[in-house]
Amino acid sequence: MAFDLPNDFRCPISLEIMSDPVILQSGHTFDRVSIQQWIDSGNRTCPITKLPLSENPSLIPNHALRSLISNFAHVSPKESSRPRTQQEHSQSQSQALISTLVSRSSSNASKLESLSRLVRLTKRDSLIRRKVTESGAVRAALDCVDSGNQVLQEKSLSLLLNLSLEDDNKVGLVADGVIRRIVAVLRVGSPDCKAIAATLLTSLAVVEVNKATIGSYPDAISALVSLLRVGNDRERKESATALYALCSFPDNRKRVVDCGSVPILVEAADSGLERAVEVLGLLVKCRGGREEMSKVSGFVEVLVNVLRNGSLKGIQYSLFILNCLCCCSREIVDEVKREGVVEICFGLEDNESEKIRRNATILVHTLLGIPMNS
Repeated sequence: MAFDLPNDFRCPISLEIMSDPVILQSGHTFDRVSIQQWIDSGNRTCPITKLPLSENPSLIPNHALRSLISNFAHVSPKESSRPRTQQEHSQSQSQALISTLVSRSSSNASKLESLSRLVRLTKRDSLIRRKVTESGAVRAALDCVDSGNQVLQEKSLSLLLNLSLEDDNKVGLVADGVIRRIVAVLRVGSPDCKAIAATLLTSLAVVEVNKATIGSYPDAISALVSLLRVGNDRERKESATALYALCSFPDNRKRVVDCGSVPILVEAADSGLERAVEVLGLLVKCRGGREEMSKVSGFVEVLVNVLRNGSLKGIQYSLFILNCLCCCSREIVDEVKREGVVEICFGLEDNESEKIRRNATILVHTLLGIPMNS
């Protein structure tokens, strides 16, 4: 017969059956490997009582409990002696790492080590992501973002980004105050931290309610626009991607336009950042966006260049933007014709993308003044 092992046989840190139980000076028992790792990480409090420990705490073997576990193993060998799976091993590791991260007595070095290992564990393991979130480690990670230590900040942002991969965590992270930290990092963080912060915004904006929250947060959009203007290639790409995610929510489009983004996006598109064309493809849907685009000198040339040399998605959005602008301005119609766009559209009639073929046909009808039902 198989029996469930008593909870007292499990280490409070790893939650695994103890193989070498030892008593800490607080009176609580832990598996030697787990508590030693806790101490080696710089912790000087009991993981359970949080009471202070001596500088070199003694670990007294708990022979009685070890004997009980050993005797019980004869009755239930399946539970106590089976090899641990990789997932169980990872979960055991994560518990000790979380304990180090959340402990106020942990040094920055031990927190950094815990964050680095948790980032690796949470990258692909959904169960560990949920475990970290439920453990209260999010608050500790947010404190590390506020620490002013760039290395700690980068690792904690990476951990938060991994946690945000779980849909159930996205709203919770926003409720915990992550947006304030992200905006601060976008303003004054290191280049790597800024890029990760922008990526984290993109991940959070998958949830519709977060798009509204982020868009209305003071300086969130303006910080992204600023990063798009002055950032390096990675920063500009990630900020444009975040703006694209936010602009799928209609109310955010005016906010992005009002931040002076249109000329910056046009310049970015001209330098080869096609994600900027996609953002413009969303902004053109609002009146303010169309008005600002019509004021940018050379904008039509930029879009025509994308039509000739861009990716399928870039071509699709450029056709859409040109059609929207031509529907509102006779002057732009004349400029687009002079750039040879009608001929380009004819050449796209055999394109592999159905959306491009359709958008090219619509634009030709608009430029030539032919009703679509003709």
